[in-house]
Amino acid sequence: MSERPRLTVLSGPSGVGKSTVVAHMRKEHPEVWLSVSATTRKPRPGERHGVQYFFVTDEEMDKLIANGELLEWAEFAGNRYGTPRAAVLERLERGEPVLLEIDLQGARLVRESMPEAQLVFLAPPSWDELVRRLTGRGTEAADVIERRLAAARVELAAESEFDTTLVNTSVEDVARELLALMNVV
Repeated sequence: MSERPRLTVLSGPSGVGKSTVVAHMRKEHPEVWLSVSATTRKPRPGERHGVQYFFVTDEEMDKLIANGELLEWAEFAGNRYGTPRAAVLERLERGEPVLLEIDLQGARLVRESMPEAQLVFLAPPSWDELVRRLTGRGTEAADVIERRLAAARVELAAESEFDTTLVNTSVEDVARELLALMNVV
């Protein structure tokens, strides 16, 4: 009998390509369960409750936090986001591979509440490449870009807190390496 799967957490700086890697991986391996976060932000067009997010009110979020029902939570751009604990534990109990795609703050909180979790850092091929991705289409104001770059520097400095680093030179390669780390073949 193989050991119970560990929770795998994928994190890294904004703009590094986390969601692209996860989307590619799940297209090939839909059995990898990606935790759906709860959020207080309003749904964007096309988003459905329970699919992209669980959309909750501020009061509902307060309750989830107070009752310890979130593995981690954070505030970002005026909205709160959190990972429901019960669904994650349920899937792990059933032996399903579980992936969380969350920010640095969330990864640190998961490490505290579930020290056995496997933390994977997704790094850019280079600082210049990350700058290119973050400045992107040039539609954002210079101060917004500057804030993102400052945050990315802080996030990159946390790499040593993670168990493994994957460098995002190719979405296909990183997805394959992540699946191998999760023992999904």
